[in-house]
Amino acid sequence: MKDFHCRDVGMNCEFVARGDATEEVLAQTERHAEQVHHMKVTPELEEKMRWLIHDDSSDAHRESVKRNS
Repeated sequence: MKDFHCRDVGMNCEFVARGDATEEVLAQTERHAEQVHHMKVTPELEEKMRWLIHDDSSDAHRESVKRNS
């Protein structure tokens, strides 16, 4: 399972997208950014979000959860 935490991009937001594939998580994240934060998802922002999608068994995921708790 993969996930993305909105707080990892500096937002004061509890949103977490989860899915089996990066593209699935990215699609949820992009919808959230547009609908909730009224952000235009540029190629640069999409790339940043893509780098913040982690496998839930990774060290990066554990650090994100620890940082956002």
